[in-house]
Amino acid sequence: MKYKVITISREYGTHGHELAAMLSEKLDIPFYDVDFVRKTAEESGFSKDMINDEGEKAHPYTRILEMLSPMSLNSSQDLIFKAQSRVILELSESPCIIVGRCANYILSEAGIPSLDVFLSASEEWRIEHAMDFSNIKKPVTRQDVKKQDSQRRNYYKMYTGREMGNADLYTLCLDVSKIDMEKCVDIICGIYQ
Repeated sequence: MKYKVITISREYGTHGHELAAMLSEKLDIPFYDVDFVRKTAEESGFSKDMINDEGEKAHPYTRILEMLSPMSLNSSQDLIFKAQSRVILELSESPCIIVGRCANYILSEAGIPSLDVFLSASEEWRIEHAMDFSNIKKPVTRQDVKKQDSQRRNYYKMYTGREMGNADLYTLCLDVSKIDMEKCVDIICGIYQ
């Protein structure tokens, strides 16, 4: 099968952004991660900060409020997800790499073939190799890893009804604690080309 789009889903601290950048350079196609936020802000009208805050995090209170609300109003998180979905479909018109945002699910539902990659690593490896760049460069703790993983998994489940990391949902699952980044890039490029 000829793929036009690569999606990268990942556990926290597995260097999905770095892998996407390396693939982008080697394949000479753009990748969208941080840039994705700008495009979603333009599409939705929400601020970049709000999209960063709610873009891949499920807030349990959102669903509770929706159940209690007499009218079926969309939460800001739902509106952001819909805007992200439109951006993903627009980006998929040309070859590209998309990091996160349930892209594999969105493209699958639209009938658009994609090479879907899931990155995992042992918790110890992620703690040792990840750095938190949100405010200042600082080491990541076990609690950081658990919290970020939980938020991503809950978000994915909320919008797809599926379990993130389930091998059936991906073309390829790679453990970056056992396979170095350069080899991961070679494997993905070999399948993509």
